[in-house]
Parts: sequence; structure tokens; C-alpha cells
Amino acid sequence: MEGKSPDLESIGSGTTTKRSSVSSGSRSRTRRDFLGRFTDSAHFTEKLEDWFALTLDNSATSNGPVFDVPFELVELQKFDYALEGISFQQLTRMPSPIYASTSNAVEAKSYLAIEDFLHATVKSLWEAFWSQDEPVPFSVGCLYNQNLKFYQAERALALGKLEGLSATGILLKNPRHPHGKWDHILELALLRSDIGSFAHDSDRLPSLPVLGEALFYALRILIARSVSRLDFSQSSNCVFILLVDSQYGGVVKVEGDVNKLDFDLNNVYECAADWIKKHSKIAVSPVDRIWNKLGNANWGDIGALQVVFATYHSIMQYFGAPRHSIEDLAADHSSRLHSRRQERQLGDTSLNENGMFRFQHSTMSPEIVEVQEESTKIESEPSMKLEVGSVLWLEESNYQKGYQINEILTNGTLPYHIASPVDDAGKSVFLYVGSPPSQLEPAWEDMNLWYQVQRQTKVLSIMKQRGLSSKYLPQLHGSGRIIHPGQCQKPSSGGRCDHPWCGTPILVTTPVGETVADLVNEGRFGTEEAIRCCHDCLSALSSSSSAGIRHGDIRPENVVYVTSGVRHPYFVLIGWGHAVLEDRDRPAMNLHFSSTYALQEGKLCAASDAESLIYMLYFCSGDFPELDSVEGALQWRETSWSKRLIQQKLGDVSAVLKAFSDYVDSLCGTPYPLDYDIWLRRLKRNLSEDHGKEIETSG
Repeated sequence: MEGKSPDLESIGSGTTTKRSSVSSGSRSRTRRDFLGRFTDSAHFTEKLEDWFALTLDNSATSNGPVFDVPFELVELQKFDYALEGISFQQLTRMPSPIYASTSNAVEAKSYLAIEDFLHATVKSLWEAFWSQDEPVPFSVGCLYNQNLKFYQAERALALGKLEGLSATGILLKNPRHPHGKWDHILELALLRSDIGSFAHDSDRLPSLPVLGEALFYALRILIARSVSRLDFSQSSNCVFILLVDSQYGGVVKVEGDVNKLDFDLNNVYECAADWIKKHSKIAVSPVDRIWNKLGNANWGDIGALQVVFATYHSIMQYFGAPRHSIEDLAADHSSRLHSRRQERQLGDTSLNENGMFRFQHSTMSPEIVEVQEESTKIESEPSMKLEVGSVLWLEESNYQKGYQINEILTNGTLPYHIASPVDDAGKSVFLYVGSPPSQLEPAWEDMNLWYQVQRQTKVLSIMKQRGLSSKYLPQLHGSGRIIHPGQCQKPSSGGRCDHPWCGTPILVTTPVGETVADLVNEGRFGTEEAIRCCHDCLSALSSSSSAGIRHGDIRPENVVYVTSGVRHPYFVLIGWGHAVLEDRDRPAMNLHFSSTYALQEGKLCAASDAESLIYMLYFCSGDFPELDSVEGALQWRETSWSKRLIQQKLGDVSAVLKAFSDYVDSLCGTPYPLDYDIWLRRLKRNLSEDHGKEIETSG
């Protein structure tokens, strides 16, 4: 595929042709000599100081951007759709600054990681767009600044050249030139430790030293191409330079006709700077995340997308248009997305001016209803007040059980208790007390308490009858009515007497643990806990779904961490009062944790509980937006999924959680069931090993 232009000196035979050949050869020698003297990026950058300051001033005066961006968001979205079915190799050598012991170790790992990242990028792009049959025609190497030659990262480190490395390049393979040639460079990535400092403000530019160095290398590549026999006919006057560190990255695009450069060998840096000022067009992308904190590549996020897209264009400059276009590969995404949105009844599926999908609510739910998060607080009668040390007796099928209250807790709205059976003081149970029938008229009875006690008793009883057995599900220890002090004067077994406690329902469950909300508040919900929580809750959902039961109320207060009396701590999914047993049942409504389908339709789809589980893990990572209406909650979900904010946040925790959130996003609102088994296996693998390296591929 290497297109080479013919030898200029062999063309034609006339005097004019010979003069032209001599002139062309002289021009090539001049440019090569110019390139040989153009070696100091710092000196070149000094010549750009006035230009850079003036450019910033002009931008501030006009209130416009300093430089254009190389890619529009809609281009990146279409490219993302095309990459949807393409697997990118998971990196084995990754930058992990949080685990490194010295700055040199961090930098060494980063060079290895960038080399792997670029290799995985060009390999996947080549096989997806150009050819699966032909070998990948690229090599990747690190640039040693003193001699401007390329070495494999491992060899450069072994030779003690770490301090002298300045960039990592994608080059055309050429066995005759193992150290690379400048006209063989498709793209360069500059590793600089401060790139991440430009990421927090989307309008903030890289500093002049960083940008100047990028322009220096870009101009060297353009000059080398101008005298090369390789055919860069697609766009020989354009080059992409990547700016990266161990977590962040951006793209600088430099475009211009180097024939307009004055190749004065006695004034190379002034001439080069003058070309940048007068004849170049520069585009700079925002700096965004490429790797997460664990060192995994966020292949589908904006930061990685723009870097991969730059690499795609760099390949196309030499090899021409790909056999499979972006539009062809993106077409399947469009049809799948359209059908998904129709199933979710989100209305108009066209793009707005920002490249985002317009959002409409379901026509089945035209009214926006505000969810009341807190139930009406009802003051209990003094005689019903329970204190630590109190003993409650429970009547269950003519059998009496006593429980002593050890601790009084709350799930945010309702109280519940940790107690011990009187006949087994070393055992702990959760004890829930319902509303006394005498306290309120039936129309005003506290429905939250009813769901917590009576409805949950029914659901757990059905689970027991259907033989559901999982340590991640709560176990029914006891249920019945309170045996109040004094003689009960109830007329029959179904009635009640005048005592205010008479007929009060009680539910007792095991095991006992701290809620996820408590773990998060105390800063004890880390990576290991998040992955285990996802695995254990998913296991509980798998068991319940096999019996046709869906939870419908997943939130941090309804997941407990069991540590007492067990060798390996685990999570249990509690709070089954709002579980959906049949179509007429309605799940709980929670602006932060309810699934999109539940908020729209008041019902659950197959993936609703998993979607709620994703929201719980997302919010436990620290980002908790203010949501005050169903409309606002739905808009937050739509925006967060479309911009991949949820995947990016969970990617900071673990690659497997990010992959699981991608999977759940593909099922949200559809009738398709979850594949519990495959995700339970993947999550389990990440519990016993270094989670962060377990996902072999990530698309």
C-alpha cells in the first residue's frame, strides 16, 4: 500500500527537465539541511511568545475561542457509533500514578502505557476500517530527543534513556530503518506531566511551552513529508500531535503549506516561527480523561474518542479512504438506537444543533408529577415508644417469640431496630414495627410503614414458599402481631381489643449489617466494596427474577454490609416492600434511584433494577445532583447517559463497573432480559484479583 512518488531525477530527458531536476534536488537538500538545524524546541517556542500573547489578547477582545477545535461533537458521536461493535484491547501495561513509588516509576509506566495505547488504537482501527486480512503496517516507538531517533519503550528504558524521551510515535513499518524516519511518522504523542491541569476548564489552553513543543514537532513532520518519496497525497499538509499524561489527553492539529516557508538556513527558528504566525491553521481540542484513576483506558469517552479519531485521520492521510466507512459502521447503531427509543417512547429521535438527541416524555405520561421524597411524619403515642432494652413479644402461629431491642436506627424516613432473640442473645436480627391499628383511621394509615412491614412480610413469605435460597437475600426470621402487656380482650383471633398496641404487626429478618449509606458517609465504601456490592446485589436480583419478583426500590438504605460472624463480608439486598409480583404492582418512586422506565410509566422493565443499581453505585461515588421533579430526573438521566458521564464516573472505580453500566445502558427500557450469569462471573473475577485489569476487551 505504500505509494511512492517516482524519482524526480529520472523523469524526462530534455535540458529543461534536467534543470528542473537539479532545482528540485537543490530544494530537497535545502529542506533537509533546514531540518537538520531545526532541533531545539525551546528556542523555537521563544520566538512564538509575542504571537501567543497577541492571540490570547485578540480572543479576549472578541470573546471568541483562541483556536478552533479539530473535531465537532457530532463527528465524535458518529465515530463513537461506528466503534460500537469494535473491541479495543485492554492495556496490560498501564499508568497508575496512585500506586507508583517514585516519579520516575510513574513516567516509565506512562511511556509503556502510551505505547500500548497507540498500538491497540492503530491495530483496532486498521482491522475495523481497512483490512482484517493484511498485517498491521505500523510500529510504535519512543522518540529520544538527543538523536531524534525512535526506540521501543522497553529498550529505551533498559538503555537508561528515560530522561531523554520526549514523545511516542506511530510510524510506518520499515525494516531498513528500525530507528524510524521522520517522513514515516503518522502521529506523535507528547507525554507531559501537567496536561491534566488544563482539563478542569474547557476553555483553558495548554501553556505556551507545551503548545510550542507540539507545533515544533508538527512542523518537523510536515517538512520531512515535503521531501519524502512516500505518498501522503490525502493530506500532506496536516499533522496531528497528541498531548497526554497518565490520565488526560488532547489533540493539536496543525495545517499549512510548507512551500510557503522561507528555508533560510541562517535563520531557521525565525523562519519557522514566521510560518506558524502567517501560514498555519491551528486547532486545539479540550483536554479530557483518557485513562481512569486505575490506569484503564476509557475507550468510549470523549477524551479517548478524540485521540482515536485523530489517529484514524492520520492513518487515512497515507492509506486513503477506508474500505468500511464511518457511516457504514455507524448505520447499525442508528437502527438499534431508533428501535430502543421507540420502545422507551421517548418521541422525536432526531438530533438537535449540538448533536444530542432531542428529548420528549412519553405520551402515556403527559403530566409531570412531583415525587414526595419524605412521608408525612406521624407522632407516635407515648405508650408505643420503644427504647433500647425494651422487650417485644411476637405471636406467630400460636407460638411466642421475644426480642430485646439493642439499637434504634432509621432508613431516612422510618425507624427500625436491631434486636436479639430472648432465647439466643448472641444473635442479631432486624426488627420492624408497623403502625398500631388504633393509632390512625385506615384512610390515613402510614403507607410507608405498611410497605415496610406488612407488604415486605408478604414478599419474603412468597420467596420462602418458592424456595428462593441466596445468602444475598434477607431471610424471614419471624412475623406476626405484638403481644401487648396485660390481658388481651380481643373478641376473636381476627379482632383486637382496646389496648393501643393490640394488632400491631412485626417483621423480623436476618442477617444484620450496616447500610451502604452508612459506609459511604464514613468513607468506607471503596473499590472493593463497590464491586462486591454490585456482584451481591446482582446475585440477589438474579435469584428473585427467577421467581418473577423484582425489587423496585434499590437505594443505599436498602443494601446492608454483613461482617459479623462471617469469614468473607458480603452485601444483602433488603427493603422488599415495594417489590413487583404482578403487573398491577407499582414500584417505589425515587428521583435519584428509580429507573427511567419506572419514572415514565410507573412500571418496571427487565433492566430496571439493574439500572437503579447503577445509579446507586454512581451516587455513592460522590456525585449527588439536586433533583426536584420527575421531569428534572428524566432529563438528568438522558443527559448523563448520552454524554457517558455515568460510565466515566464508574470507570474511575473499576473497569468492570464501567463495562456493566455500558451493558445496562444498552438494555434500558427494552424488553430484553439481563444476562446475569456472565456479569456475575466477570464481577467475581474482579473480586479476587487486581480489579482494573480484568476486562479483556472494551468496545
